[in-house]
Amino acid sequence: MQDSTPIAVGIDVGGTKTHLRAEAGGNPGPGQSAVADHVRTSVADHVRMSRGWRPHDPVSAAAWLAVLIDEALPRGARPAAVAVGGHACETPRQCEEIRSALHTLLGVPCLVVGDAELLVPAAGLDKGVGLVAGTGSVAVGRLPGGDTVQVGGWGAVLGDEGGSAGLVREAARALWAAHDRGDPPDALADRLTAAFDVPEVPSLGAALERATQPSAEWGRHAPSVFAAAEDGSPLARRVIAEGGRALASLVVRLAGRGVPVDDVVVAGSTVLVQPALYEAFTDALAESLPSARPRPLRVPPVEGAVALARSLR
Repeated sequence: MQDSTPIAVGIDVGGTKTHLRAEAGGNPGPGQSAVADHVRTSVADHVRMSRGWRPHDPVSAAAWLAVLIDEALPRGARPAAVAVGGHACETPRQCEEIRSALHTLLGVPCLVVGDAELLVPAAGLDKGVGLVAGTGSVAVGRLPGGDTVQVGGWGAVLGDEGGSAGLVREAARALWAAHDRGDPPDALADRLTAAFDVPEVPSLGAALERATQPSAEWGRHAPSVFAAAEDGSPLARRVIAEGGRALASLVVRLAGRGVPVDDVVVAGSTVLVQPALYEAFTDALAESLPSARPRPLRVPPVEGAVALARSLR
């Protein structure tokens, strides 16, 4: 199959789930006729948990990806090119180390980028900013010369404002401040203490600190923040508004560093699912950068990985 119809493999490794998509056909490979160009056949569409993904260990990460590809592709099928968008792939050096190790294992052209870099090609654009707000938050773009610039993505403890884990952290901080002022508990206090199964606001600190994986364990309680806002909690509404402004500030930082920000492709399991957060983000972006056009991504980000893989052949 590979000799006549090369297989492009795209992988989106998220913080929680990994999506692999493989297509045969499309751009012709070396020595092939262009007759089959644009005729693509789905070879595999595979989703699994990202458990075991260790992007700071390039050899381990490459081996994890190679096993995933072997498991997802039909028996006997081999990729002609592989592109990966990886959660927590934070620097060009880190991405290159994983790419090099993966190329050694597979012997085909490979590309590894941060997961936010999949959004612009997934949207069918040649340039623009990719903004992700799911469990965490990060924005990435390219300078006119081609160098990648990433901002945000510092994790639940230090950053990720506007992502689900960051929203929960900031909600807890807002509740502690209200408690210290002597304010009576409101809907946010009721929702968050119930979510963490603690009796009162002061107990939230120990509950958050017990988390062994803060991003995932805090982030899963973000729906409680949005539910409290719908219940009328001013604290919850303020946390969401500040989260939206924080996401817009990521784009502003990229613009300040010289990245073209005309198009901002937005994805993520939090910002696109929660209208209040998306509206807070777009309002803040319109105020700070009126020329920037937010574009919600309507296809899976793995489409960007497949497009990048096709471009390697």
